[in-house]
Amino acid sequence: MFLWRLLEAVCLLSVCVYASFIYDDGLDTNYPFENEITQAETTQPTESSAPCSSGDLTKWDKLFSMLENSQMRENMLLQYTSDIVKVEMGSLRDEMLKFVAQYSGSCGAAVETAGRQMNLQMEARLRETLEQQKHGDLTSAASGKSAGDPDQLEATLQQLLTAARTQASRLAKMESSCLGSSGAGVGVNTKSGFHLRGDGPTGHSEQEVTSAEAALDDVLAALQVVKGELEELKSSRQTSLPAGCEMALLFPMRSRRIYTAVLPDVSLSLSSFTACMWVKPTTVSNKTVLLSYGNRRNPYEIQLLLGHTSALFTVGGEAHLVEAGRVANPGQWIHLCGAWSSEQGLATLWADGRKAASSPGVAEGHVLPAGGTLQLGQERNGCCGSGATGFEATFDPELAFAGKMTGVNVWDRVLSEEEISQLASQQGQGCQQKGSTVAWGVTEMVPHGGAQFIY
Repeated sequence: MFLWRLLEAVCLLSVCVYASFIYDDGLDTNYPFENEITQAETTQPTESSAPCSSGDLTKWDKLFSMLENSQMRENMLLQYTSDIVKVEMGSLRDEMLKFVAQYSGSCGAAVETAGRQMNLQMEARLRETLEQQKHGDLTSAASGKSAGDPDQLEATLQQLLTAARTQASRLAKMESSCLGSSGAGVGVNTKSGFHLRGDGPTGHSEQEVTSAEAALDDVLAALQVVKGELEELKSSRQTSLPAGCEMALLFPMRSRRIYTAVLPDVSLSLSSFTACMWVKPTTVSNKTVLLSYGNRRNPYEIQLLLGHTSALFTVGGEAHLVEAGRVANPGQWIHLCGAWSSEQGLATLWADGRKAASSPGVAEGHVLPAGGTLQLGQERNGCCGSGATGFEATFDPELAFAGKMTGVNVWDRVLSEEEISQLASQQGQGCQQKGSTVAWGVTEMVPHGGAQFIY
């Protein structure tokens, strides 16, 4: 029907143009006047003749009149032809729209609507996930809780990918259903336009759902990119901070003014304990203090130290020393633990989850006194009449720590070998396990002199 009406309009237009040409030829045949004016026809009127009076029409007057009439008739004919073409084209357009609405309205609209809704849902979920990833670290750090697990976010993105593939399968089934139920000449009204494609000698037409498929491809590509970025972020976190830790203490340089005070909520009057931490030293001297606890009577009750490549652990004073050599390297993360029990007087030093050194008879029967001060990156000395003035004068810059520190925890018991091994695992969640006396991310820690928390 569409092709037949189009053919009628073309034929009608051809007939109108041909008629206008015949009319012009007849005009030239019936009025063959030549461009000659005689002397009699150019005679000027006399003075006595009236200005508004006129005699018989001359040949030129008749010629001009006929030309005007012919031009008017030609314009009318062209206008009539144009009106006919417009009406016929408008009618053809209305029939075509009805045709499209009749054969493609239900199926094509359903596919396009499904694709649009799926795209909106995927974009909303994707924005929500990105916002959680962007603000999760700062919010969790401010509340003292652990940040969002990258594995959990990756699982969420994997769910999005699965949902996208499910929607793609549903769209494919819907498209197949449309193709199976449609006949020849069926089209789909998509964002890309009305598509018709002949297939085979019978001219069978197929639907092309291009807009929905393009939207689905865009969502899948965006999810793949976000998944890759999340994996890169997870990898960078593992290299910058170990064991799932989300923040660290930075000691930018060695100075008597740079340290961090630890203010536990419970007393450190202990007969056994385990102190653990991750450290990444920038430079190491002969004696670099990592953790120190003491009071005015004895500033050296607990000390965890570094000495070039070795680690040292003391309880009750420097006379009780446990040392493990070649366990630390500047610029590399190392996990250290010092454990002590008063009952047996056994002090043990752990490096990267392995027992590095052990010594019996260390402060056997001793109990750590309460009311002392605990600090990171320095030790309090010269507090008993050394002549030093000012609070900063009680610290020695030669003993100060420079580097990064994280995962600082103290328990009021001796941890097992398995527990310490889990804390020291780079792929583990050591920072998620909190000490009973000092808990990383929970116990108040106050940086001084330029020490600061980094994320």
